[in-house]
Amino acid sequence: MSTNEAEQLDASATPDTSETPGDHAHSSGRKQRKTRVGAVASDKSDKTVTVMVHRRVAHPFYSKQVTRSKKYHAHDEKNEYRVGDLVRIAETRPLSKTKRWRVVELIERPD
Repeated sequence: MSTNEAEQLDASATPDTSETPGDHAHSSGRKQRKTRVGAVASDKSDKTVTVMVHRRVAHPFYSKQVTRSKKYHAHDEKNEYRVGDLVRIAETRPLSKTKRWRVVELIERPD
């Protein structure tokens, strides 16, 4: 076997590394942020709303559906959301000690 043939074999044995891991997941280069849907429970803070998010999970032993809820502090730049509004929130960088979410959109406003 000549050196030229050996170089060709080595080149074909190595995988193509032109793509870095994670490049093929999203073309924008940014990961998809977590989103939740919940109702505004409090709007008393300035530029902040408290959003109550309910989720249904199966009980580990009884396999019955159980409702779990959690409150998230979300950024509301214009103070436009009121108690009872159904909103979508998205994960973001830390904005304060407790605030790591921002309100993305209003889904439904009660009459």
